[in-house]
Amino acid sequence: MRFLLAPDSFKGSMTSAEACAALREGIHAFDASSEVQAVPIADGGEGTVDALGEILDGEKITERVRDPLGREVNASYGWIESDKLAVIEVAAASGLPLLHETELDPHQASTFGTGQLIKSALDKGAREIILGLGGSATVDAGTGCFQALGVHFFNEKKQELTMNGGALRHVDAINLADMDSRVQEVKWTIASDVTNPLLGVSGAVHVFGPQKGVQPDQLEAFERGMSRYAGALQKASGVDRREAEGSGAAGGIGFTLSSLLADASVKSGFDLIAELGKLEEVVASSDFVLTGEGKFDRQTLYGKGPSGVATLAKRYDVPCIAFAGKIDDEADIRTQSDVTAVLPIVDEPMTLEDAMRNGPRLLQKAVQRFLDVYIAGQYHKEVQR
Repeated sequence: MRFLLAPDSFKGSMTSAEACAALREGIHAFDASSEVQAVPIADGGEGTVDALGEILDGEKITERVRDPLGREVNASYGWIESDKLAVIEVAAASGLPLLHETELDPHQASTFGTGQLIKSALDKGAREIILGLGGSATVDAGTGCFQALGVHFFNEKKQELTMNGGALRHVDAINLADMDSRVQEVKWTIASDVTNPLLGVSGAVHVFGPQKGVQPDQLEAFERGMSRYAGALQKASGVDRREAEGSGAAGGIGFTLSSLLADASVKSGFDLIAELGKLEEVVASSDFVLTGEGKFDRQTLYGKGPSGVATLAKRYDVPCIAFAGKIDDEADIRTQSDVTAVLPIVDEPMTLEDAMRNGPRLLQKAVQRFLDVYIAGQYHKEVQR
């Protein structure tokens, strides 16, 4: 049998690449002769480096950089030497996973560490950079990132600012003259599924600010700061990208990227990985497609991960089996999505913590149970004949 493994991450338990490894082990424990090909799925957030690293056979480069609160941490990005391609996640240096819930501080949080990773990639001779925007802990509009790359931000008194979310309201002028010139020389691809504009009730602050620690009574102050910064960047860059799709991504990083990198292309994480992993071609030659994620619910139907995989599988009449740590509204999912079946990986009563800690083992056992049932069904068909 020929299997395509295309799971999303199981948040907090497994990256998509780790889920592929667990599925592969389960299949080969059942039948070592099965052909298995993996195309891990990610949306531009945590797991994107691992997913593209497996697809493109890359390595990881680890650097000491600043986390969102300025502390030194190790952060990695993907590197494909043959193409001089760097794959960088904002989440690696500036992401929510780096902070405890009690540490969320949108006033102080900065993307400076992401800029340090970009500089490292440029120093290695990067000709192309894929930047995944998901999972940031910041609302600094990427100003910290670009400060690390040489951009200067000043207040009304001509004093240079140290950029973070709280400093946006003080930005009066921006000097781009010292920005690392190599930033404009590489090919940029921005991986993001977010289409929100920068400002307004659908913008970076109101929609994504609360998950980064912005309190309800702080929303308007942060919105004013973001608007003031937007005006300053418009003056410095000569373009207005406030209403552009995706400007609100990652706490406003999308706005700064689109303002300063005119030739950057934006792709959804799923579409990018589907293209680089030749997903449609692999689906068409498979007997089964296995996908999954931590929680399978109605939101899955509107995503680009397991839902997109299932749609491709249906196009080629290939059964698509989805595995999940938790399944909500199972009946609706079966009738409204293109998956053939949605199967839980938890096999006995356990706490959420235990389930997440043992995710790979549970997934491995779940695929073996599925294959047991499938083979039993095939045997029954033969008997009926």
